[in-house]
Amino acid sequence: MNIPKLSCPRIVIIGGGFGGLSLAQKLSKKDVQVVLIDKNNYHTFQPLLYQVSTGGLEPDSIAYPIRKVLKDYSNFYFRLADVQEILPEEKSILTTIGDLNYDYLVIATGSETNFFGNKEIEKNAMAMKSIPQSLNLRSLILENFEQALLTDEMHERDALMNFVIVGGGPTGVELAGALAEIKKGVLPKDYPDLDTRRAQINLVQSGDCILPGMSKKASEKAEEFLEKLGVEIWTNIRVTSYDGKVVTTKTDLTFNSATVVWAAGVMGATIKGIDAEELLVRGNRIRVNEFNQIPNYPDIFAIGDVACIENKDTPRGHPMMAQPAIQQGKNLGENLARLLDGKALKPFAYKDKGSMATIGRNKAVADTKNFKFQGVFAWFVWMFVHLFFLIGFRNRAIVFVNWVYNYIRFDREARLIIRPYNRDYSQFKD
Repeated sequence: MNIPKLSCPRIVIIGGGFGGLSLAQKLSKKDVQVVLIDKNNYHTFQPLLYQVSTGGLEPDSIAYPIRKVLKDYSNFYFRLADVQEILPEEKSILTTIGDLNYDYLVIATGSETNFFGNKEIEKNAMAMKSIPQSLNLRSLILENFEQALLTDEMHERDALMNFVIVGGGPTGVELAGALAEIKKGVLPKDYPDLDTRRAQINLVQSGDCILPGMSKKASEKAEEFLEKLGVEIWTNIRVTSYDGKVVTTKTDLTFNSATVVWAAGVMGATIKGIDAEELLVRGNRIRVNEFNQIPNYPDIFAIGDVACIENKDTPRGHPMMAQPAIQQGKNLGENLARLLDGKALKPFAYKDKGSMATIGRNKAVADTKNFKFQGVFAWFVWMFVHLFFLIGFRNRAIVFVNWVYNYIRFDREARLIIRPYNRDYSQFKD
């Protein structure tokens, strides 16, 4: 890898997400060598991936070069690679570009879509956890409408314009709201020769309410907002399979659909070598102690979505969101400095700053520790928070200008098929 060997300790961070970058920044003034490894050369602001999928933003406005984030830090090295295995006994990692020894290793690999072992759904449904996946979904959505213009068969056309979103969490709710706004404000202009009123947006949730992680008021208000936008909400419905054209559930309910988006869950993205059964807990997350150390491996840590701190306050670990990852990264940065100085480590204490979700234009819900609010004010707070956490002035400016333009013009300029998804549409003629 051409990483020079220095006299100071080497800390290897796997993953350039919220946790990994937060940790690297915290270590910037410490006398250590930091090596960050990621399979992409950019950091992705995942909360806005759904806007890329629906043509509201271009992908480069929510991505930022990792090298640019940390370019002014001394003894920092970035390598573009995929980590294949961890060898704890040898204190080294194996990657697609070679192996590397470490003094301390931090796993910050985040999460990936959880299909719960259903291979058929995994093969045919669309995930939305990365920029390439979001671009695939954007292309498929637009290609489906182009294909709908070419058929006289009503059942085929309806299937092409029928969207099924599985999962009623923030991702599913925000995507459903964005699609509903496209149906209302964009499709009639782009496809005047197509009866876009027949387009359907179905949000399917296995539980008894959407946004189960938020307050009852937020859940009820989000449901009200979505129904006003024309979204069909199906609760207590569990999807069992999707063969590419028909969605089946545990009930008699089925959907004929060319687009199924799986937003029903995520799981930790573990790496071979630290994936033994005794190290993993529910959701394929790595069990760590209050200092984010992996049991029996005092020199290996895990932070963010892939890590799970189990205690009486968080029996299932912390939420798999950006804030816990950022806070764990900062805390671990301090603890690594303490470790090198021979001082006692500081246990991680999560400061819950709340959660929020936007449903569309002037519609959002927000829960904080002391306040719960919905509507226009929550929508403005949602925008401010997301702009604040975007990396780079350029990205903030581009996203802000896009939002203002979309708000004034009721438009989404980025509805472009840059990389065709090329789906086989012959099965919908049956």
